[in-house]
Amino acid sequence: MKFTRIIPAEEKVAGFRELETLDEPWISGYMETMGRKIPVLKTKLSVSDQLGALAVRCNLGRNRYSVLPGLYATGKPDQSSPVLITANYKLSLDSLRKELSSTAAWILVLDTKGVNVWCAAGKGSFGTSELAGKIRATKIVELVEHRRLVLPQLGAVGVSAPELAKLTGFRVIWGPVRAADLPAFMDRGMKKDESMRRVDFGLVDRLKLVPMELVQAWPVAASAVVLAALLALPAGAGWPGRFAEWAGALLGIWLTAAVAFPLLLPILPGLAFSVKGAVLGTAWGGAAALMTSASLPLGLALSLVSGSVVSYLTMNFTGASTFTSQSGALLEVDRAIIPQVLGLAAGLVLGILAIITGQGGLA
Repeated sequence: MKFTRIIPAEEKVAGFRELETLDEPWISGYMETMGRKIPVLKTKLSVSDQLGALAVRCNLGRNRYSVLPGLYATGKPDQSSPVLITANYKLSLDSLRKELSSTAAWILVLDTKGVNVWCAAGKGSFGTSELAGKIRATKIVELVEHRRLVLPQLGAVGVSAPELAKLTGFRVIWGPVRAADLPAFMDRGMKKDESMRRVDFGLVDRLKLVPMELVQAWPVAASAVVLAALLALPAGAGWPGRFAEWAGALLGIWLTAAVAFPLLLPILPGLAFSVKGAVLGTAWGGAAALMTSASLPLGLALSLVSGSVVSYLTMNFTGASTFTSQSGALLEVDRAIIPQVLGLAAGLVLGILAIITGQGGLA
């Protein structure tokens, strides 16, 4: 997969200055209009696009998965065609263009530093000033006779429609939450039904997060393997069996946080992710103790360690779900970090004492 460096607007903007180096596999060619060359996007994702998306979902090349900001097109847009706004995170652009196979539209891509619309809006890069700047830089006003922009609903927190109208003369129309609803939205005369307004976080959406969480939490998996190898000592005929038991119990903490948590999220008790994670992690620690016939002190230690680690790891989901706000996520971290550290410390101390006193063996 080829990644494009984000170039400041004053240097190059797609669709405004001729770009000899803008040779991307997801561009089908250029359309000439008003003496300009506008890159035309392919609306069918290639194998390369899909492999790139898979790599990013595994946290590989995430900070470089961006496209050049500026103006693009799908089909053969004219002066009456809609102007759709998105972020220069390639997954965002891919999600949009693949839904426009039968739509001629102008696509204005903002410089969000390679961040998706929702997160960029919260951070300010998908915002009023950036949008106004790109409208001026690309001179979209020369290409359309109307003054309407279709923005994704999840970008609403970053853009002030009244201020944008004063700065540019363009009126904002808030589109649906999901790009998949855009064709129906436009067929309805740019009007949304209730389903297009609703932000869901269903099973499929949650499953998409699993690869990222597994990779991000690799230090926990690595630590579990090393710790299992040490706890299985002394070396000898029984070491492989002891190692397998310890590895299963400790790697289960990693899998509980990265896999079980997103699957079970809606039914876990509590509102805060840290609380939900603590409940699930403690439950796994108890289950691991029963499965391995651990002593009572060691079982309690496993539950404390598992509950604390899973609670900490699952707070990562606050940035990926619709369950929390930015301020709520920060407040949760402030409140949860001390109990998590204390729980982890207590579990480790209890586990060490159990091993020293001869109560740390697994059956």
